[in-house]
Amino acid sequence: MRALIVSDIHSNLQALDAVLADAEDAGGYDEVWFLGDLVGYGSDPVACIDRLRGLPHVAVAGNHDHAVTGKLNPDLFNGAARAAALWTTQQLSDEEMEYLIALPEVLQAGKFTHVHGSLRDPVMEYLISEPAALATFALMETPFCLVGHSHYPLVWSEDNGRAVVELLDPTTPLFLESGRRMIVNPGSVGQPRDGDWRASYLLYESERGGDGGVLLHRRVEYDLAGAQRGILAAGLPETLATRLGSGH
Repeated sequence: MRALIVSDIHSNLQALDAVLADAEDAGGYDEVWFLGDLVGYGSDPVACIDRLRGLPHVAVAGNHDHAVTGKLNPDLFNGAARAAALWTTQQLSDEEMEYLIALPEVLQAGKFTHVHGSLRDPVMEYLISEPAALATFALMETPFCLVGHSHYPLVWSEDNGRAVVELLDPTTPLFLESGRRMIVNPGSVGQPRDGDWRASYLLYESERGGDGGVLLHRRVEYDLAGAQRGILAAGLPETLATRLGSGH
């Protein structure tokens, strides 16, 4: 089985389409595992929802998905994120809203737990510190956990009561062994923040590598200028367009 693992699309249709095409070129996939924040920031929320819904997939909710549907107060966001959330709410149909509202916060599937933030705080906690990683390890009921939210492609591993973090490397497959628990973040499709503007995602192959399979990290260029033009044409804050080019 092959899965395409994506997170933090953030209404960036150009980036999403580039990822889907790149994954097909890399051998294709049987289903998509989506880790939250389908909307927010970008200018194509409807098209991004349609793309995902048109594919076999499982998905969890992110904080921006909650803010758009009213499950989370957008006033908790910074000014640009709040403006994008309020704008997005005005673009969506009742059916699209219902799809986002119905997304679970945590999902278990086989050896994997899917969540946007962390198991301690599924939509809001950034899993970027050792205490946060240890808290999620303590709550895991599966060998592996997939998270998003921070927009950083990284892996946390348990090691003698500690949590050790490494950035994912597109040149090095990550082999999964059931006896070694890991928390893995595929990075962001629509708004990377690790200094590399290219869309970031993972491919999972269950039949390769260890008894847990293998994860392959990939980066792909997309129509950055087109995504930036869309943000500006929608009247969204200019900072949301300029930050895409910096990868921060």
